[in-house]
Amino acid sequence: MSSKNFKLYLPLMVLAVGLLASAPAFAGSAVIGSVAGSMNATIGGQPLHPNTTVFSGDSVQVRDGVAVVAIGKTSRVVFGRETAASFLRDSKDVTVLLTQGNVSMFHPDDSVGLRVTVGAISIAPASGFRTLGEVAMVNGAVVVTAKEGLLRVEGNGSTVNVAKGKTVTITPRAAQGGAAAAGAHVGARISASTAMSIASVTTGGLSSVLSGVALKRAGDARTAAEAANTTAGNAVTAANNAVTAANNAVTAANDATTAATNAAATANAAGCALDTLAGQLPTPIASPYTPPAGTTCP
Repeated sequence: MSSKNFKLYLPLMVLAVGLLASAPAFAGSAVIGSVAGSMNATIGGQPLHPNTTVFSGDSVQVRDGVAVVAIGKTSRVVFGRETAASFLRDSKDVTVLLTQGNVSMFHPDDSVGLRVTVGAISIAPASGFRTLGEVAMVNGAVVVTAKEGLLRVEGNGSTVNVAKGKTVTITPRAAQGGAAAAGAHVGARISASTAMSIASVTTGGLSSVLSGVALKRAGDARTAAEAANTTAGNAVTAANNAVTAANNAVTAANDATTAATNAAATANAAGCALDTLAGQLPTPIASPYTPPAGTTCP
């Protein structure tokens, strides 16, 4: 390689190495979605506000409240009370890494892949199904419930499909020698009574999906109500001002009427006095004053 070509090649190599080194940083900044609504929740230790953009690598903590994150155009994940989770995005899927609490997912289509992982366990909506489900950590076990559609649970080389209305409870499996297993046994029993299972999982339950998605709408409605109250208050003030102005106008009209009556009485008295004076002259003359109709001089 000539010296001239080497001088051109070296900067390109440095640039390529720099881009490769910075690739994780770019991947970590991939957009997950945005916050649709929240209450008593934080992201990265900061209060979580509606419309906040969520990135890969962000962590969400919910206290006694709820947080709703919109993913793609139609998918939603709802974090219930006392929940901790983080996000990861690759070229295909958005993954929620649940470490505490419960998360509900609403996944109507396959536009964006969505899954929840708890340790070695992976839970994802089956392709082609409109899915509504919940994953909860309860007393060391992982409880997976499909309210609508189909959830696929994978781990340790096993797969379980959880159909609509079914619940799977995944419990840790001890490895040989009594040591704790690195993963969990997926070959779990499927409970036929989902109502009791869900009630024992969390006070939020799967209904948090609908209530959480509606949280932002409720906030918008509250804002609109406050604006309506302000408008109504302004209208009441304007009406009160109009009533005051009308009362003032009536008072002014009454004052004007009284003044006109007094002026007429004064003018009549003056005319009558002129009439009396004209009759008392040495040579009486006809009075130039004629009382208005309906009135007479004393």
